[in-house]
Amino acid sequence: MKSINFDHISANPLLPEVKKAMIEAINKDYHNPSSQHRAGEQAAEALEQARASVAKLINAAMPKEIVFTSGGTESINHAIKGVALANAEKGKHIITSNIEHNAVIRSLRRLKSAGFNVTSLSVDNTGRVNPQDIVDAITDETILVSIMHGNNETGTLQPVEEIARICRDRKVIFHTDAVDSVGVVPFDVQKFGIDLLSFAANTFYGPAGVGGLYIRRGTRIFPLLDGGVQENNKRAGAENLIGIIGTGKAAELARRDMESNFAHVKRLKEKFIEELPDYIDEYIINTHSRYSLPNLVSVSIQYIEGESVVLMLDDDGISASTRSACATGSLRASHVLLSLGLSHADAQGTLVVSFGVDNTEEDITAFLTSLKNVVTTLREISPLYKKERRANLPG
Repeated sequence: MKSINFDHISANPLLPEVKKAMIEAINKDYHNPSSQHRAGEQAAEALEQARASVAKLINAAMPKEIVFTSGGTESINHAIKGVALANAEKGKHIITSNIEHNAVIRSLRRLKSAGFNVTSLSVDNTGRVNPQDIVDAITDETILVSIMHGNNETGTLQPVEEIARICRDRKVIFHTDAVDSVGVVPFDVQKFGIDLLSFAANTFYGPAGVGGLYIRRGTRIFPLLDGGVQENNKRAGAENLIGIIGTGKAAELARRDMESNFAHVKRLKEKFIEELPDYIDEYIINTHSRYSLPNLVSVSIQYIEGESVVLMLDDDGISASTRSACATGSLRASHVLLSLGLSHADAQGTLVVSFGVDNTEEDITAFLTSLKNVVTTLREISPLYKKERRANLPG
């Protein structure tokens, strides 16, 4: 049975060139990049080459604005907690939205327990923040606004350039969680005016367990980890050099192939949405029709549970998800989908389909065929579906 991955938002395979670069790096037996001898200098050179590649991907003004971390979660924690601690004397007010990743939500929860105040903004039924709400929420005590770029459950994109301008005009630091968009869509931190940006390598087919934080020069922020002076004294601890070398190669390839990769996954997404009505009915598309990631669509299939759909698709060799892999195991309905105004039942029936460079149009057909069979089977035993059918019977 052929395995088909439509859960690229959770994990991407390493590109062959990335895997090759990492294997070559392992075979070179690199030393510690902080060591002052020749072997250490060679390792440091490889580290800085990777840093330069990532800087080019997001158009950072200089490579040293990139701080490598263990992934998106650490980067987000660093951004939020580092800014809070460094700027607490100015104020203790932070603004975010209701649809952020748990790394943001739980970081802010921790800060609230330490005396910080958090304003969480609502979104419209497409999942977008109204920039005017940010204007209205900013006070003299506001030190940080953290709004994600591309949502990992719906794919909806936020107007981060406009939000960044609002923050800049009011001298408030702006952080965006761009973990699911860097390397997928073009992102220019200088053009957008971003102060802090979190990213993860696996999104653009680099290794899992590596990410980074872009810190605009002059942004006041404390390190999250204390110890050595690695990463320009912004993140203590020996760097994961092998993973970072893979990240650098992945960033290089993402920049080179951005246009073609974007067009490929967008075409697959459009095919999926266009042909879905031919296979199932009674569903809701939760992804913004215009402002969304090209590689993700969220579908709420009514009267059935999304987890059952995922498990039955898996029996057919097809991987999909119901929500962020970071939230898998939670029995609660997605806070993101509830914020869009979905009922608990519809939120629980949601399928997140994410496309990758390895997917084909034939994969879409195979997926839809399997989905039709799964939905038919589950609705036949669904008490919700039977109740709805009875309610709609004539007379």
